[in-house]
Amino acid sequence: MPAITDRSTKQPLLKTGMLNHGTLHVRDIAKSRRFYEEVLGIECIQTSPLSLMIRKGTAHVYAVVEQPAGLHPPMTMLNHNGFEVATEAEVEEAHKSIVQVKDEYGIKKIMPLSRMHGDTSFYFMDQDDNWWEIVAVRQGGYVADFDDKVNWDLTGHHEVDSWVDLFVTQKKLRHMHDPETRALLKAGK
Repeated sequence: MPAITDRSTKQPLLKTGMLNHGTLHVRDIAKSRRFYEEVLGIECIQTSPLSLMIRKGTAHVYAVVEQPAGLHPPMTMLNHNGFEVATEAEVEEAHKSIVQVKDEYGIKKIMPLSRMHGDTSFYFMDQDDNWWEIVAVRQGGYVADFDDKVNWDLTGHHEVDSWVDLFVTQKKLRHMHDPETRALLKAGK
């Protein structure tokens, strides 16, 4: 159930390092690699006849594993993979480019441009039913949120517990990227 949370005071059970990988399922490793390299600009290495390791701009990688259709459900748009660009104009240009090549690369769905949480973005579904987002966020991107927890972290702000029902029943997903949400929090509403 959605709620405002509190930070745990317990020591973590596991002594992990960095979050370093995730997994994507694909139907055709060769077609997917072409899409990753030619459309998304992702660096790829092939680790087996049915798998790739991919990365873009960081040490975090995805294992890409070929599986026949029907072995995994389509990714939901909420569980997307995001690429950050510097400006709103770059998001708009990326949208136009994806629309132009959708048939060539088997892109199944392209959502319209949206402005949400103070960001500008759009989502699209690739030939493997994986969702991708192209987004222009505030300076510093999502990583900056961890450096400015005073303004970007709802942890422990139980004075806004009443927001939870509003978000769920009216489907208004408040997010600390929304300037309006930050203003409401500062005003104590």
